[in-house]
Amino acid sequence: MENWKRAVIAGSAGVSILLLAKRKKTPGIVCGGISLALLASEYPEEFAKFRENIHQYMEQGVTFIEIASRLGERVAEATEGRSSQWYEALLAN
Repeated sequence: MENWKRAVIAGSAGVSILLLAKRKKTPGIVCGGISLALLASEYPEEFAKFRENIHQYMEQGVTFIEIASRLGERVAEATEGRSSQWYEALLAN
């Protein structure tokens, strides 16, 4: 990859992160899209593989979120009967 492309990709990704952190969604998404478009133009085969397997990534993400949700529910159930002193003690330290 040429140096100017690396600079544009890194710059637009960095600006995108900064804009999103400042809660400016539209310009942040546009800058992120620029960096992704340049990456896709440089590595079209890799993006094609990603597009073919995106359903698997989505399923894995949903499974992870379901497990995290169940874990959170069990922790909430386990701490329901207890007093909140242990939680307050954790926050105090």
